[in-house]
Amino acid sequence: MPNSQEIRPKKVWRKVDGVLLLDKPLGLSSNDALQKARRLFSAAKGGHTGTLDPLATGLLPLCFGEATKFSADLLDADKTYEAEIRLGVTTDSGDAEGQIIATAPVAVTAADVARVLPAFMGDILQVPPMHSALKRDGKPLYELARQGIVVERAARPVTVHAIDVLACSEDFLRLSVHCSKGTYIRVLAADIGAALGCGGHLVALRRTRVGPLDLAAAVTLEALNASGEDERARFLLPLDALLQNLPRVDLAPDDAQRFGHGNPVDLPPGLHGKIRVYADGKLLGIGEPGTGGRLWPKRLLQLSG
Repeated sequence: MPNSQEIRPKKVWRKVDGVLLLDKPLGLSSNDALQKARRLFSAAKGGHTGTLDPLATGLLPLCFGEATKFSADLLDADKTYEAEIRLGVTTDSGDAEGQIIATAPVAVTAADVARVLPAFMGDILQVPPMHSALKRDGKPLYELARQGIVVERAARPVTVHAIDVLACSEDFLRLSVHCSKGTYIRVLAADIGAALGCGGHLVALRRTRVGPLDLAAAVTLEALNASGEDERARFLLPLDALLQNLPRVDLAPDDAQRFGHGNPVDLPPGLHGKIRVYADGKLLGIGEPGTGGRLWPKRLLQLSG
């Protein structure tokens, strides 16, 4: 008898090099969003540059192919978020997924908010939440939290560069937060609520910037799905889109050949830290200063053609 089930052709993966700025939707993990986008591009290799929780939306830079070599360089970048905080209700996780542990009447004014916010700006210490992926004895804290186990967590230094009030009314507060990596916005929301005397928790979070990258340039999964293969390719940014904050060096052909084979070249004066290296307008990779005033290859691209 003929097989009544449709036989689907095997997925053909291809080499795709580039950066995609995705507007991650609500409810998807960062990895789920990555895999959906990767499949649309048939990209053989992909990664993301920093996790957004399923309840968070917004900018999720994705790397395909050779761009994955630079994903770690964006993990240290500052982030900007829009956070919505419900005042008067405290949860055990600091966000809407947790169990309510306290309620209080709210009598907060804009002046009250302006008074407490300076204490949460600059270099501050944060105690990571139990509902986080940090590990204790090899187990994520969120697994311990689900078992009702609470362990002591050391406070960690983070930097909050700015907090701007976008809206403040009754039991609702919407903030824009520009902060360093490792900042927990739900901890910030809970701490601000506590400082206001009524408690609070995070009900919505949207990431709007990662380093030099802006949400305004991002595309949704819906838009990608609605695009043809040729049209979809226009959403890919070049490999160095993640590196715009790094200083640039352009090498002459002889130096480019040496650098491309893993050998150091002379370092132009005044440069330090990671440096993006080009030859003939094309990115070769990342270099770092070494001994003797030399620029050493750190991560080199392997591009066809």
